[in-house]
Amino acid sequence: MKIAVMGAGAVGCYYGALLARAGHAVTLIARPAHVQAITQAGGLWLHTAAGQERIPVHASSNASAVRGAQWVLCCVKSTDTESAGLAMAAHLDAGAVVLSLQNGVDNAERLQALLGRPVLASVVYVASAMTAPGQVRHLGRGELVLAPGQDSAAIASALRSAGIPTEISDNVAGALWAKLVLNCVYNPLSAITRLPYGAIVGNPDLDVVQVMTDIVRECQAVAQARGVTLPADILATTLALAQTMPQQLSSTAQDLARGKRSEIDHLNGFIVRQGAALGIATPANRLLHTLVRLLEQQWPNHAADAGRATP
Repeated sequence: MKIAVMGAGAVGCYYGALLARAGHAVTLIARPAHVQAITQAGGLWLHTAAGQERIPVHASSNASAVRGAQWVLCCVKSTDTESAGLAMAAHLDAGAVVLSLQNGVDNAERLQALLGRPVLASVVYVASAMTAPGQVRHLGRGELVLAPGQDSAAIASALRSAGIPTEISDNVAGALWAKLVLNCVYNPLSAITRLPYGAIVGNPDLDVVQVMTDIVRECQAVAQARGVTLPADILATTLALAQTMPQQLSSTAQDLARGKRSEIDHLNGFIVRQGAALGIATPANRLLHTLVRLLEQQWPNHAADAGRATP
C-alpha cells in the first residue's frame, strides 16, 4: 500500500513507522525540521521499550505528497483540520481513503464536509512523543477503533498485520466521546501542573479524584443531552488511566512546553460551548479551559492566535 500521513507528529509518526516497517510505502508530511532530520538520517528513528530502530520512510513538508496515496491518515491537531483539508484536497486521488486519527469528536465530519468525500472516523489510544526532530518514542498502548465504512475491514486487517491492534465499532461516536472525557481530565491538569499522569493522582494530600469526578460528570451531562451513549464505567476508566500511563505528559502539556497552539478549544472548550448551547453548567471545564488559554498567552506571539474559537 502507498500511505500518506498528513500531520506527522507523535501520533502520525508512530503509526507511520509501524506501517512502513510492515512493508508499506509511507510518506510522512511534517514540519520542515522533521523532514530535514528524516532525510539526513535516511529514515525515522522509532524508540520503543524493545530498543530503537531506523525506519525507512519518505518525508515532505508539502501537502501535495498525498498524491497517489491509497490511504491518507490525517493526524493534524483539531485546530488545523480545515487548513490541512484545504491543503490536500486538490491532490487526493479519486479512490483515496481518508482516515481521521485525531482528538476531538467532530474532525471526521469537518473533513468530510470540506473534502466532499467520506472520511473514516477512528479513535486513537496511544502514548507517544517526538523526542527530537525525526525521532518518535512510544510510551504506551497503541490500539485503534475504526468506524464501519469504505474499506474499513481491509484497512483494519492491514493495520493488525502491521502490529496495530484494531477493531471496528458501530459506536465510534461513543468511543470518541469517551476519549474526549479522558482528554478533558488529563490534558489540562497535566498542562497546568506540568506533571505526568501518575504524579497528578498520586498526591494523598489533595482531593484530585473529586476534581476529576466533577470534570467527568459535566462531560457526561453534555453527552447525555446530545444523545451520546458513554460507557457506564467511564469514571472508573478515567481514574484508572494514570495507572497505565504514569509517565505520560499530555499532548496539551507538550504543546505548551514548546510554545505551540494546543487543542484545548476542542477539548474542554468544546464541552463548555456545548454546555452553554444546551443550558448545562460546566464550571470545572470552563476553569480548566480558561487557565490553559491564559498559559498560552505567555507566548510572545500569542496575539496571532487571538481569532481562535472561544465559548
